[in-house]
Amino acid sequence: MAQEPAKAEGAAEAAPKSKKKLIVILAVVLALAVGGGAAAFFLMKKPEAHQAKDKHGDKAEKGEKAEGDEAVSEEAGEEEAAAEEESGGHADPKTALTYVPFETFTVNLLPDPDEKFLQLDLTMEVKGAELAEKMKAQMPALRNRVLLLLTSKKASDISTPEGKTQLSEELLAELKKPLAAHGKPVKVTQVLFTSFVIQ
Repeated sequence: MAQEPAKAEGAAEAAPKSKKKLIVILAVVLALAVGGGAAAFFLMKKPEAHQAKDKHGDKAEKGEKAEGDEAVSEEAGEEEAAAEEESGGHADPKTALTYVPFETFTVNLLPDPDEKFLQLDLTMEVKGAELAEKMKAQMPALRNRVLLLLTSKKASDISTPEGKTQLSEELLAELKKPLAAHGKPVKVTQVLFTSFVIQ
């Protein structure tokens, strides 16, 4: 009889442990079911663009004219045009816009009436990576052209926004000149100032 109360106590302790295990198992199963349901919902839901495309494709297969096809093709054409504009009007890497930076220029300006100097960082925009490589090979000649033009300026000529614009146009004209005596004009499309300090 002394053993019977010990068995009863062991059974009482086992019952709460099994209930805890059952609750944990049910919670895990419930979490998996909710997660699986959410994943199925998101995977089965098609984006609106794909649904519209599928609808247009179904109409075309049945021999009906899909009214949205023209709009879709126009949008695709506009995206291609925007991509071409961003790359300089061409998607071809031979004609895509490329930037060629110069080393910093530090030059004395003409007295006006005080002596001042200009510190300038400059970048050229050219068409095509191949031309950019040729320009890098000709950098000493190009730097010479820029230096000669910069040293002919007074601080008052280039300190205003209009003066800077004028200087940019003059630099562009100078850099477009052929590199060889009988060469073609260089396809420099723009001259950009990245730093401009007069002191």
